[in-house]
Amino acid sequence: FSMTDNLLKWCKENKMYLILDLHAAPGGQGNDANISDNDKSKPSLWESEENQNKTIALWKKLADRYKNEPWIGGYDILNEPNINFTGKNPNGTDEMSNAPLWKLEKKITEAIRSVDKNHIVFIEGNGWGNNYNGLTSIWDDNMAFSFHKYWSYNNKESIQFALDLRQKYNIPLWLGETGENSNVWFTELNELLEKENIGWAYWPMKKIDNIAGITNVKITPQYEKLLNYWENSGKKPSKEFAQKALMKIADNYKFSNIEIKKDVIDALFRQVNNTSTKPFKNHNIPGKIPAAEYDLGRMGYAYNDMDFINLWVSDPAKRSDWNSGNQLRNDGVDIYKTNDNEYYVGKTEKGEWLQYTFNSKIEKNYILNIRYSAREDSKIKIQNASGKQLAIISLNSTGGIDTWKTSSTKGLNLKKGENKIRIFFENGDVNLNYFELK
Repeated sequence: FSMTDNLLKWCKENKMYLILDLHAAPGGQGNDANISDNDKSKPSLWESEENQNKTIALWKKLADRYKNEPWIGGYDILNEPNINFTGKNPNGTDEMSNAPLWKLEKKITEAIRSVDKNHIVFIEGNGWGNNYNGLTSIWDDNMAFSFHKYWSYNNKESIQFALDLRQKYNIPLWLGETGENSNVWFTELNELLEKENIGWAYWPMKKIDNIAGITNVKITPQYEKLLNYWENSGKKPSKEFAQKALMKIADNYKFSNIEIKKDVIDALFRQVNNTSTKPFKNHNIPGKIPAAEYDLGRMGYAYNDMDFINLWVSDPAKRSDWNSGNQLRNDGVDIYKTNDNEYYVGKTEKGEWLQYTFNSKIEKNYILNIRYSAREDSKIKIQNASGKQLAIISLNSTGGIDTWKTSSTKGLNLKKGENKIRIFFENGDVNLNYFELK
């Protein structure tokens, strides 16, 4: 229990509630191997009474250990069950009774209550937590429903099944897991959840080479070699190499070494009730501003993009990578790295734009230098935040996306103090590395 004890100690010190979640039950609680230890050569949780008894005993032990801990928020007793007891869908989305699930969750609750009558018990349905068919009654007076939500529309209809459960049984709802989408989706979802008075938790806290979490664990070339080997496409490394590679990636998981994703945090909290924009960094001119450092804020206020959200669960035709470059930020803006390891905005389309906030030391007619690449001749338009046109700039083809040139334009009049400008892509297919005002 040392890892859980240490985590609880940290939560206490920071006044955060810790909810224990059994993410991988003995034998595996479903057919989705990504989320449970389901070895098809061995009995699953549902095929083994011994595995079920282990699960019950584990929860009793946990509850007994933490029964007097006020910073334990509760027990989420079985994460994302996804199994076909009688239905055709292998992940249990079409199950009508879910009888084995409700029987086991009731037994777990009874075991917990034999030693802990205080903490909340969270239950999840089949089909990754959202199929509550067959639940005819609740068996405890201190329970909550934990549902999960991914890649679906952010409207009331998408969570109506959960709202109906809350209304029917008069017990709280908690969105116990969500995420893996763009900042636009995050802001829309949290706006909906706050309106419906539903608490939430996002997955994951730390992930390797990730733009969609509040932190990013930096990948290493050595770890990538291990991944290549595990995927059967690389040379087998030595034991010493593998150990060093894994210890280095473990070291990168330390909070002191991770990258804080301030754009995700801004989308989860500030943007939910606020349409104002903020500078991504404090930029002063004369000076150079990287194209990827456009303002923080909602789409339509800090930027505009044509492909910005993944909704494939609601509509398979709406599957999207949003930021197809998977670099730096979690908006729909596509950000890549140059061969020199610098960020650039690419895959631009007509109608997309980016806003930049910066401070000018004096009022001046600036020279604007734009570092770009383009397969075809293109145009961009520069406006201030009030919509006044400052310049239209023709950008000649550079011959390819990896061939970079600098275009220079005179006469960009900017006031002393804070300025906001927007760069509009008139016909797309332009890659921007940076712009410089001097």
